[in-house]
Amino acid sequence: MKKILFAILSLTVLLASATVKPVSTKKLGSFIVSNYENVLGTSMEIKVLTSSEKKAGIAETAALAEISRLSNILSGYDKSSEFSKWMQTQHQAIAVSKDLFQVLSLYDQWHNKTSGALNASAEAINQVWKNAAAAAMLPNQTALQNAVSIANQQHWKLDANQQTANHLSNSALKFNSFTKSYIIEAAATAAMQAAEVDGLILNIGGDLVIKGNIVEAVKISDPRSDAENAAPLTTIQVSVGAIATSGNYRRGEMIAGQWYSHIVDPRNGQPSNHILSATVVAPNATDAGALATAFNVLTPSESMALAATMPGVEYMIVTRTGEIFSSAHWKDLQVATENSDLVNVEKEWKNEVVITLELMQQAGFAKRPFAAIWVEDADKKTVKTIALWFNKPRWVPDMREWYRKNGETMKANPTSFSSITSATRSAGKYTLKWDGKDDAGNMLPAGNYTIYMEVVREHGGYDLLHQQVECMKKDQSFTLQGVKEISTALIEFKKKS
Repeated sequence: MKKILFAILSLTVLLASATVKPVSTKKLGSFIVSNYENVLGTSMEIKVLTSSEKKAGIAETAALAEISRLSNILSGYDKSSEFSKWMQTQHQAIAVSKDLFQVLSLYDQWHNKTSGALNASAEAINQVWKNAAAAAMLPNQTALQNAVSIANQQHWKLDANQQTANHLSNSALKFNSFTKSYIIEAAATAAMQAAEVDGLILNIGGDLVIKGNIVEAVKISDPRSDAENAAPLTTIQVSVGAIATSGNYRRGEMIAGQWYSHIVDPRNGQPSNHILSATVVAPNATDAGALATAFNVLTPSESMALAATMPGVEYMIVTRTGEIFSSAHWKDLQVATENSDLVNVEKEWKNEVVITLELMQQAGFAKRPFAAIWVEDADKKTVKTIALWFNKPRWVPDMREWYRKNGETMKANPTSFSSITSATRSAGKYTLKWDGKDDAGNMLPAGNYTIYMEVVREHGGYDLLHQQVECMKKDQSFTLQGVKEISTALIEFKKKS
């Protein structure tokens, strides 16, 4: 199967079940897709199911407006947010907004449900680990225990009748575990209410909400090989609801050659290294986000017991040793994998090409530029298109180098694509891999190949970078600098991970 990333493609929408009659017999539209960077510190994809670009635009605008509104309330990184201003108060019953009160209340509820595994003051412990990593040493045990003591104080007192919150402690607080999910749910709801569309999928940093008449195939990133175009660990089929993934494989601290998760157990101050990844499907996004984080802290048996108390929750947990724990009905969500009948004459490469692409930072919610990343052989023939990002077919010719060489061979029939759930990554940073196979899945002979990266922004800049790589046995590394749209690109030929 070609692993080409398309950013707008018509696809067949599956009805929820053969035994359930659809609520309407009207013809559904196709997905209109937009990709953004710098949304809640990561990337966003919104897929709107409609036949009207105008309605899709209305839904998109409503979603972004709701994200902005809630960020102005809940952000712990914006000093002007309502939460940050409330943090400056002490021992006063402060009237707060409905959303801030709700999130504070949810933290209390989840702190109790998880026996303290979820705690907004885990940030105090994270700061100790970040400072230790900066000094290239493990944390001082006294400092770590002090942070644990601070984290386990009572940090606020709520009055539901008056909708007030009394800030009680001096601890660092951040709404990191499920607040993003809370915002995604609200933004998706706002988008559906603003426009008469058939449905939508809102994916921010790998956590997504599905609404409307949609059944989506969602790829779950393999925590041991999480490149954008890497084979997923599994694929599940989900209708209305939410999916969240949390894991230690994209964010954390490297100290003395050992990786420490950014997810810490606030009860003892230790990074949660025993779990690689946890994916949760739930009726609402807040539950999915909270459980996905908690499942990284709790033991698998504790996670399974907690999930059993919550109807409609399905999950898959991957441990550091590769063991997988899943809910009883998880298998019912899984999509059967396709078996390849290809017979490769060439031997599998022991090495692979890894491309780490960092886009130029843009102010505010910035639409992701269009991009083509492909491989040419020594005869300048395209053998593999690694990635192709665009939001409307009419913009493909803007990637003029790729289109000049490959436009005629681009299939006329639209191809569907799937959502991907994964641990959150930084905005504008993408990792892709090439294993030496061509677009048909055939293994190519070792030799010299050239990697091309073409990035263009609508009404913006243009970059075209390329690098020849001797794909033989020797490890290689090249760093390329962009001018307008690419900040840096690292191309490595190294042993497969």
